[in-house]
Amino acid sequence: MAKRRQNTSTGRGDAVPGPDDFEQARQEGRLGGARTVAAPWTDGIGLVAVRALQFLLILTAGGVLVFGALQVSIIVIPLLLALIIASAMEPVLSWLSSKGWPRLLSTVLVLLVVVLLLGGAVWLVVAQIMAEWDGMAEKVTEGITQLIAWWNSTFPQFELNDQALTDLWGTAQEWLQNLNYGAVGSGVASGIGAFGSFAMSAVLFVVILFFFLKDGPTIWSFLIKPLKEAHHRRAELMGLRAVSVMGGYVRGTVIVALVDAVFIGIGLVVLQVPLAFPLALVVFITAFIPVVGATLAGVIAALVTLVTNGLWPAVIVVIIVVVVNQLEGNLLQPIVLGRSLKLHELVVLLALTTGTVLGGIVGTLIAVPLTAVGWALIKAWNEPLPDLERDPDGDNIRERLRENWRRKAN
Repeated sequence: MAKRRQNTSTGRGDAVPGPDDFEQARQEGRLGGARTVAAPWTDGIGLVAVRALQFLLILTAGGVLVFGALQVSIIVIPLLLALIIASAMEPVLSWLSSKGWPRLLSTVLVLLVVVLLLGGAVWLVVAQIMAEWDGMAEKVTEGITQLIAWWNSTFPQFELNDQALTDLWGTAQEWLQNLNYGAVGSGVASGIGAFGSFAMSAVLFVVILFFFLKDGPTIWSFLIKPLKEAHHRRAELMGLRAVSVMGGYVRGTVIVALVDAVFIGIGLVVLQVPLAFPLALVVFITAFIPVVGATLAGVIAALVTLVTNGLWPAVIVVIIVVVVNQLEGNLLQPIVLGRSLKLHELVVLLALTTGTVLGGIVGTLIAVPLTAVGWALIKAWNEPLPDLERDPDGDNIRERLRENWRRKAN
């Protein structure tokens, strides 16, 4: 910085060059020193190139991670399913612990309830299909024959002959096999290989779920233990946020799915549609697929009713599905889910598409909650850490954090 100096002859203040002036003159080449050349990565284009390279590296790492997960999907899918269910059951375990139940006993009770519910649902579906298979097969054959005859008479230019039906059936089989590959992760869509992979995944799911229920917080604490204090607290907050969002989403969706399945199932029973319980179970499962799940359930229920009971019962089923889903979407879902899932519809559709391509049916079911958890983690990364003494904006998660930190400090 130049300083002012008084000129005795003129009485004016002249500027005395300072160190900054000499440095500027040297860089501009007015002095004899070498001119400073800017580094190639410090200008605008260089910074953009660096950011692009970083983005490509992150994208490559993510691709490698996804590829590796697909190679061991028989492990990854049970792991993710167990994590989702354990997050949903955490409030139940906390409530049992507050009543004096040991953690191990609470875990065994919750695990038995989950296994009995899942196993009981599968058993009921299989039992009803076996009981109604003969009569339903005859009705389905008759209904499909009538449907093909109506199609050929209405659209003669697009007549469905035997070859077209054979090609259509082959395409459907291939699609189902691809979905089965994604869901089981074995590469074999039928036979002993598929059953063995499914059984292995089921056993692995139960074992992982047991340890997540029993030692979930301990496992997370072990994973973040190498982090320094500030990063450790941040990781602790992110873990609690992830469990809260995932658990809230699953619990809310279960309530919504139960309401949908009960009311639509009652309508199917009144109309005497075969396989009413399996169709109600399909409605329950598809409720976990936002945006498109309700439409998918309605199409399946209407098609089964069409080929078994005729046109007008199918129309009534469509009306029932539309009314129930409108009530669920506009009234029940905002109340039950609340702020557990705040994602734009486009993000949901992209997540569903990605999950279906990578993980088949199971990927479709878990894509949206995992995306919601990812968004919650991003927000938790920028969220201020709670104060140990006071936190005017505190919630249950931040209260738990403060209690954990107080125990560690003491």
